[in-house]
This record gives sequence, C-alpha cells and structure tokens, in this order.
Amino acid sequence: MLRLVSLKFGRLYRYVKLLFVASLLVFMLLNTHSLLASFQRNELTERRFLSLNKCPACFGTSWCRKFMNGQLSFEGWGRVRFLDFFNVKNVHFAQYGEPREGSRRVVLKRLGSNQELAELDQRICKRATGRPRCDLLQAMHKTDFARLNGDVRLLTPEVVEGWSDLVHCPSQRLLDRLVRRYAETKDSGSFLLKNLKDTERMQLLLTLAFNPEPLVLQSFPSDEGWPFAKYLGACGRMVAVNYVGEELWSFYNAPWEKRVDLAWQLMEIAEQLTNNDFEFALYLLDVSFDNFAVGPRDGKVIIVDAENVLVADKKLIKQHKPENWDVWYESKFDDCDKEACLSFSKEILCSRTTVDHNYYAICQNLLSRHATWRGTSGGLLHDPPAEVAKDGLLGTLLDECANPKKRYGRFKAAKELREYLAQLSNNVR
Repeated sequence: MLRLVSLKFGRLYRYVKLLFVASLLVFMLLNTHSLLASFQRNELTERRFLSLNKCPACFGTSWCRKFMNGQLSFEGWGRVRFLDFFNVKNVHFAQYGEPREGSRRVVLKRLGSNQELAELDQRICKRATGRPRCDLLQAMHKTDFARLNGDVRLLTPEVVEGWSDLVHCPSQRLLDRLVRRYAETKDSGSFLLKNLKDTERMQLLLTLAFNPEPLVLQSFPSDEGWPFAKYLGACGRMVAVNYVGEELWSFYNAPWEKRVDLAWQLMEIAEQLTNNDFEFALYLLDVSFDNFAVGPRDGKVIIVDAENVLVADKKLIKQHKPENWDVWYESKFDDCDKEACLSFSKEILCSRTTVDHNYYAICQNLLSRHATWRGTSGGLLHDPPAEVAKDGLLGTLLDECANPKKRYGRFKAAKELREYLAQLSNNVR
C-alpha cells in the first residue's frame, strides 16, 4: 500500500514538474521579443530600476556615475527579469568594467526582498502621512530618519538603539566609527554629523534600520583584515560588493585536506570576531553555509552576508560593569529540527566580556555532526580519514564545542580544536 502511494506521488511530482517546464517554455516563446530586448538593454543604467528616484529613502549614491556610465551589466540570464521571481533575496551577479583594469565580477544586492522593500515604503509613508502610498522624497523629511539635522553634533546611542542587530546595544565609540567610515559621503573621515548632508544622514539612518550590512562592511573593512566582503558602493537601492567566490556549501564534499583548512579558517574567524585589539565583539547571529564564500585563488573564507551581526563594545561593558559582566557566558545547545538553528540572548551578549557564542555557532551549524543543510547532515568535517576517526579526538572536540558536557567546556574545546585543525592542516599540505 505504501509503495503504491509513493508511486502515485512520484508520478504526480513528475507531471507537475513537466507541466512547469512546459509552461515556462510557452511563456518564453510568447515573450521572445521582450526577452531579446532585456538582453539588449542595460537596466543598470536606469534610474527607476535602481530606485534612485526614491532617494533619500535609499542606500547611497556613491557609485551612481559608474552605473549610469554603463560600467556595470548583469551576467547572462540575470538580465531576464521574470527570473527575479525565483531570486527572493534580490542578489545578482554582474560585471564591472574599468578602462585600465578590465572587467571583474561583483555582487549586487537590494538588501531585501521586493516585499520587504515595499513594506519599507509603506512604513515611511504611514509615519509621514498616515497613508500607505506617498511621495517618498517628501515623506522622508517627516520621519525619524530626518530627526538629526545639521545642528546635531553626534549620532548617539539613545537615538538608534535597537534599530537593528548592529546597534542592539551601541556605544558612542561604535557610532562614531559608523559615521566616520560612512562611504556614501564625499567628506568621510569625521564622526561629526554636521559634515554629512541632510540626504546622507537620512540614507545612513535608513540603512542602519533596514539592513545594516553595508555599514558593517564599511566599519570593519576587509582592507584592515576583517573577514567580510569588500564594500564597493551604492546607487539608489542597489549596493555593490566584491565577488568572493563559491559559497561554502559547494565545498561540502571537497577533498579532506581542503575541508580541514576551511574548518580551521572558520574557527579563526570565530576567534577574531570574539577577541581582537579593538575590543569590539562581533557576534554572528545567522550562521549557515550560504553566508560564507571561499576565494578561488587564495582559498580564503569570507563572510558574505553580514546583515545579522551584533556588535558589543567590551570597553563599555568593562566601564559600566553590569551585573555578572565578568562571568563567562556559555551558549546553550539548540537541538532543533530546522537548518541553522542558534540559541542566544542579545541582552547577555551585550553585557558580558567573555562569550563563546561565535565558537558555538560555527561548531554547531557548520562543522559538527549536528550541522544540517539542504537535507544533508554531518557538517563540513564529515567522513574523516580512518586514522583521524580512529584517534577520536576530532569527534570529541567537535561534540564538546557544539554541545559541551563540562562547565566552560566549549571555551577549552574551541581553543584545542583550533590547534588540532591547524596541526591537521599542516600535516595534509
């Protein structure tokens, strides 16, 4: 009986799949003219496509000249707009050309789905006019994004606290850093708001509230050794970042020595973001295989999705000394049946100086046997060689890092795991 039911479902799936393909072919035939037109024209030069007409309810204008000059163009099928239906995250690949340097691949992001962007417009309009539709250019001047005018000297924590993960618990030191390194202004380098134009201040605040990823990339740039993709610029609601390489997921079945090296790099990233000379702890609240990529030449692991990064200022914590500030915090293992689960308290991340969250996130969601992704389990370090499996140390360290059995066990396991992976990596090279 069960076999008969499965056969029926299998046939139904094949019929639905065939119907979908047939419908797609019919649609393409009926729209051949528009498809050819979409391949011929460069929509990245059009103001409305870039939502430049919605500024200052946008992310910036620093790269508009490059867009308008036709220096950026979608790759291949990325030019076909009806395929955007499947591109929920609004992430596109494009070619960027410089006269002297030739062309290179970049990633273009709208920083949200079409629905999220539409909801953003509605929120702005409702706050300003009480109606869901309005002139965004006029409405922005009546929102909280316009509250800070040229007379306000600094961007302060009480204004933006809680707007996004980046500023869930902001310090003045962090906000000064955000303003000073804001790349969407010609006069960057100053933490004084008066040096920003009204439109630039509104763009900065809107980005901070909607999706602060560009501000993370600007404030903790790759040029200074931070493990994030390089921010290039923006035009309207299109942000350009450097293309890193294939997603970490594509290395799931890579040779063992490659996976060991990637795992070691991931643990080093966890350490760098947790403990650094700047005393900013950057906690990754969304850790999955598609949030990391690997450089094709140097094999370097880079974070390519930095929307959900919480920054805690350890200097401020040490200064204010909230309750239990110096008690080591251990994240609790989350044994859920979904992909990329994490258990954490933002309030505790903001109030402790010694936290194991990043080690926990990397071990549980990427490296250990508890990691699941796209129907596959076992983590990046699955199926180790016989001698490594027989030794048993790797499995023990991964288990303790993901789900510690001893008090403060994850801290010790993470340190030993970094050292063990470094040793394994050197042995297999």
